[in-house]
Amino acid sequence: MDHHNGETIFALSTGLGRAAIAIMRVSGSGSADILQRLCGKLPPARKAALRSVWQDARTQDNLLDEALVLWFPGPKSYTGEDGFELHLHAGPAVIQAVANALVEAGARPAEPGEFTRRAFTNGRMDLVEAEGISDLIEAETESQRKLALAQTDGALSRLYGAWAERLKRVLAHQEALIDFPDEDLPPEVEQGLLDEISALIEAMQSHIQEGERGERIRRGVVFAIVGPPNAGKSSLLNWLADRDAAIVSPVAGTTRDAIEVNGSLAGVRVTFIDTAGMRETEDEIEAEGVKRALFHVKHADCVLQMFAAQNVPEDVFPNAILIGNKTDLGSVPAKVLDTPVIPVSVRSGEGLSALKKLLEQKVESLTARSSFGAPLLTRARHKAGVQEACACLEAALQQDWPEMRGEELRLAMRALGRLTGHVGVEDLLDAVFGQFCIGK
Repeated sequence: MDHHNGETIFALSTGLGRAAIAIMRVSGSGSADILQRLCGKLPPARKAALRSVWQDARTQDNLLDEALVLWFPGPKSYTGEDGFELHLHAGPAVIQAVANALVEAGARPAEPGEFTRRAFTNGRMDLVEAEGISDLIEAETESQRKLALAQTDGALSRLYGAWAERLKRVLAHQEALIDFPDEDLPPEVEQGLLDEISALIEAMQSHIQEGERGERIRRGVVFAIVGPPNAGKSSLLNWLADRDAAIVSPVAGTTRDAIEVNGSLAGVRVTFIDTAGMRETEDEIEAEGVKRALFHVKHADCVLQMFAAQNVPEDVFPNAILIGNKTDLGSVPAKVLDTPVIPVSVRSGEGLSALKKLLEQKVESLTARSSFGAPLLTRARHKAGVQEACACLEAALQQDWPEMRGEELRLAMRALGRLTGHVGVEDLLDAVFGQFCIGK
């Protein structure tokens, strides 16, 4: 991504398509001159004003639209720069004409994430908060919205910042031990330092363990539906999806590839994956389907193992929810290998309400917080950073030389700093902000 922070950028911040209003967002040092060129006199800061939008307001050449205009002088703006918004009528011709006028006035179209990147560069937010903005835009469920909003509001940043402050104090004490080795510093200084390192390690390890819950909320809980052919897996998928997502047929082996359906349970995004029937087969395509089914079993958050009433399984996958289908054709055992069986009939609907309630409880248990109010880790990048910091602190405890311990503490500080973007993050920025939509 090529960045030109001195340039004035613009983008349509609302989606394309039929609508009443379209918001054109502009940011950069030339914003005041461009707004005056299009609309004449600047409106009062942060107050909506009705203005005529011209190709050139100085000559009142070519009226483009009548719009609400908002002027945001920096640094109290989203990006920290001067900027403005034009609330236009959303006709494609209007949008294109205003875009052309902005280019003619000296602005250029923004690149993905460039507005938020400028906000980060200008100190309006840190990297963790910026990622929260991206997650908030992508949020599809209530739990995703709450998680992203907490991150945008700085909950994770405050946690990492608090760790960094504690680590600064530890480093200060460590430097004192290094710089004044001949002074009779109280022995409790070093012991207090070691105790604080241990406490930080414990806090970080707890955060890492909670991280799986946060990542599940962000990406969704994945259920893999597995079992032998004709167990009713595709019928269950269709019921869960409330539509005919998979072909249902009495012919064994109809499903040969994984079929994914997204939905929501207990306010959390979920993905149900219907897999090929598991059996020995010489058909190469079906065998590949079985191989993929086993892959999904390994990577799913929960396995729904189905069997038909007349075909009780000999093995049960670890931590699987065992579903005995076709109770309208025969009875199913209460347990198989000490695993409780949920009796259902997808055809008649018997037991499906109880099954759905059980799935909701499973989703809640997989995403529930163990400590009230603690912000959840949400991304693999965050997890890796905290793990690195934790590993450095553990290494610091193993060092006998004060200088070596101090170096490990400094490495831990750098790992925390990269999380929020305060140190050594230039190589991360393109990857982070390139995922944003145009206009953010």
